[in-house]
Amino acid sequence: MPKILIIGGGGREHALAWKFSQAPNTQIYAAPGNAGMSAVAQCVNISENDFDGLLNFAKKNAIDLTVVGPETPLVNGIVDQFTAAGLPIFGPTAKAAAIEGSKNFAKNLMQKYDIPTAKHHTFTDVAAALLHVKTAPLPTVIKADGLAGGKGVIIAETAEQAQQAVESLFKLGDKLIVEEFLQGEEFSFIALVHGETVYPLEIAQDHKRAHDGDKGANTGGMGVYSPVPQISQATIQQALTEILQPTAAAMVAENRPFTGFLYGGLIATAGGAKVIEFNARLGDPEAEVILPRLQNNLFEVIMDILHEKPVKLAWKEETFVAVTLAACGYPGDITKAKGAEIAGLQDLSPETLIFHAGTAFANGKFTVNGGRVLFVAACGENVQAARTAVYSEVAKIQCNGLFYRKDIGAKAIL
Repeated sequence: MPKILIIGGGGREHALAWKFSQAPNTQIYAAPGNAGMSAVAQCVNISENDFDGLLNFAKKNAIDLTVVGPETPLVNGIVDQFTAAGLPIFGPTAKAAAIEGSKNFAKNLMQKYDIPTAKHHTFTDVAAALLHVKTAPLPTVIKADGLAGGKGVIIAETAEQAQQAVESLFKLGDKLIVEEFLQGEEFSFIALVHGETVYPLEIAQDHKRAHDGDKGANTGGMGVYSPVPQISQATIQQALTEILQPTAAAMVAENRPFTGFLYGGLIATAGGAKVIEFNARLGDPEAEVILPRLQNNLFEVIMDILHEKPVKLAWKEETFVAVTLAACGYPGDITKAKGAEIAGLQDLSPETLIFHAGTAFANGKFTVNGGRVLFVAACGENVQAARTAVYSEVAKIQCNGLFYRKDIGAKAIL
């Protein structure tokens, strides 16, 4: 019986646990997990940042494979510690996770190896950055260099907004990047990577802004769908051969070989696909639609990749759409929403997928306990059918502390 430890406690980790649970006779643990995962995993009260606790648990329970969900433990070197202890783990080392941990590192890597991305400038001085954005073409994109939980990017439409963005993002660290705004359709292209071996997953399209019509602040993701019909196969192939494969090779050349989920946040421009950002882990909420489409046994796939055996991925043709139910006030202050009771989950269709992220459970009731609270996913023969299915299910959930976008996937049917 394979024993799998999933590190993390959000929607992505719930989706991973659900996917691993599709295989018979599998024991799944999640650390720390969340209130909604008990049907597919045994949650253990160990923080994702308690490396000693996680190591001891993995040794004591003879874990066959550990999979890391969130970025912070990766950047802080959990893979290095597990590997040094001889424990199988799927994720990048701290040196390799720098592709997400430092946007400046990622931009310099792409520049050095001719991987298509936006032109950029890096600043370590507030005054110099403020001077630059006064005359930068608009809109312009300002990014914090380090980890910011999906909220470290501001697209400034005016010079005044750009200056405010510089001042606010410098509070997150001592370095920021100002880059040109790229026009086109964004998409997420994630691959299973081990050294120079790259197995692409199906693409998805996330919706980052908080409100309908791509209005409001950037978030960790308000909804997603896969496949993305408006992105051509030619663009996907170009992204694979000009971005993902060269990036994996570049990391090997830099003595930072990457193992794990390499996430390319890409945009299909008039000049081809270009990189907006790289992440060192599986996307969230992309996991909630990509994993349901994957037909393979994920444990076997990952173990084969780690043992350098060939893998052939198989995919369902149906479209999956997932809608994020977030706490009112997200991505800002959610204090007033916390504790609000969530009703109606028992009324959802058995075919509907519910992935928990920011819930608490007490006295037989789920309540709001985080920014992104639930992901509801449904499938259909095309985007329109999947949208109809998922929104009819979301309507069954009652909670005065939640809101959601009503236009997830709409771009694909305009």
